[in-house]
Amino acid sequence: MQPVTTLRPFINGQFVDSKTEAFTNAFNPSTGEITARVPCCTAEEIEAAVLAAKAAFPGWSATPVFRRVEVLYRVRDLLLAHMEELTRLVAEENGKAWEEARGDVLKAKEGTELALSAPSLLMGESLADTSTGFDTVLSREPLGVFAGIAPFNFPAMIPFGWMAPVCVAAGNALVLKAASPTPRTALRIAALYQEAGLPAGVLNVVTCARTQAQALLTHPDIKGITFVGTTNVGLHVYSAAAAAGKRVQALCEAKNHALVLEDAPLRRSAAGIVNAAFGCAGERCMALPVVVAQESIADALAAELKEQAQRRRIGPAYEKSTELGPVVSAAHKASILRRIEEGLASGAQLILDGRGCTVPGFENGFYVGPTIFDHVKPGMSVGESEIFGPVLCIKRVKDFEEGLALMNASPFANGSVIFTQSGYYAREFARRTQGGMVGVNVGIPVPVGVFPFSGHKRSFFGDAHCLGKDAFRFYTDSKVVTTRWFDEEEKRKQSTGTWDGTI
Repeated sequence: MQPVTTLRPFINGQFVDSKTEAFTNAFNPSTGEITARVPCCTAEEIEAAVLAAKAAFPGWSATPVFRRVEVLYRVRDLLLAHMEELTRLVAEENGKAWEEARGDVLKAKEGTELALSAPSLLMGESLADTSTGFDTVLSREPLGVFAGIAPFNFPAMIPFGWMAPVCVAAGNALVLKAASPTPRTALRIAALYQEAGLPAGVLNVVTCARTQAQALLTHPDIKGITFVGTTNVGLHVYSAAAAAGKRVQALCEAKNHALVLEDAPLRRSAAGIVNAAFGCAGERCMALPVVVAQESIADALAAELKEQAQRRRIGPAYEKSTELGPVVSAAHKASILRRIEEGLASGAQLILDGRGCTVPGFENGFYVGPTIFDHVKPGMSVGESEIFGPVLCIKRVKDFEEGLALMNASPFANGSVIFTQSGYYAREFARRTQGGMVGVNVGIPVPVGVFPFSGHKRSFFGDAHCLGKDAFRFYTDSKVVTTRWFDEEEKRKQSTGTWDGTI
């Protein structure tokens, strides 16, 4: 049994004891054991974090970008040096299988590497002689303090791949609200930023409930918000922060679909779907929880998906042979089981039942086995709203056009996928799908960090996405300076009215 530690928020370059009387528990999902007491920071502590960031901003923003990037080079090296430790930490507090947890940390490294390009990506534009004697220069400048509100499902990648690196590389300061179920990774990486030489106050990490986080949305010293979470909360964040004059990135729910045509290689397509549907226990916004199968191959595809899903080894996250770890909490497990019951009640056919899944020696862990519904019809909530668990739904269509129309009817549009060998249908799909990230025979079409994470419709609210060039636009303002210079002859004419020909 692990010792239960009391966590401390990271404010102004140091870990401080919270004065709160309210705590929540963090768990090891593999065992069900409590691992930490998580403070619900007080309003005064949230305010202290914002003021620390505000005080740090003038000096940090005035630091040359090459020196800011030097700190992030050291952060990257520290992430690599602590890869084993951070991987275990993600696995222990989130429940990702070992390689998935390692991938989470590697994605944090990838986001840091994007930020290393700041000297190039922060470069402005110029044009000489915009009019006779006039030159115009555009520069990108930091804004001030930003807030990040992180989810539980990627405790390394989202706060320290999507939020912190570009924010601080651009010269801003950040107050990060870590997810209450998975705060330890964020606090540990904050310590690595400090070790890398980031000045006190530039990065602050707090833990709190939604009530306290509300203050970040309207705080006059915060210029922008990055949020990742549910659509209902994302809409509230977007509305409240935008009404307060802040820029917002709100990355929200998804119900990604894959269209499988009859010419697709069955076994390889199924392998990609199973990995995308059940990887990270389905707890990712680019999971693939719905397959739209052409009727002519639907029976064969359903059988192949079931056979491959049954082979996945379920176990504790930090055992390297595990392929499917637990979900994050007992409450989330209960939510997934309720959604499975809803699917059964609606008439969907349960062909693989993951309820009642237990792992010998880890009976108190939060395990849900791979679950597959077939014959899911329009209007069934199990096939239309996000479950965020290892549940796969199969919908059947007669052809490409019906499948595409069904997919585009979804209110969510993070990603969309087609499995086919037809260049014509692949091109038509890429052109006409409403998904922001599109896969052609790729089950999880998340682009590398130099491209934006570009969800659409009710999966994203805002103007500039995370990652890529969009991220640098989000974290900076553009300033346009037009200049004109007078030569000495003109200057003397203006000052004396005559000129004697001498200089």
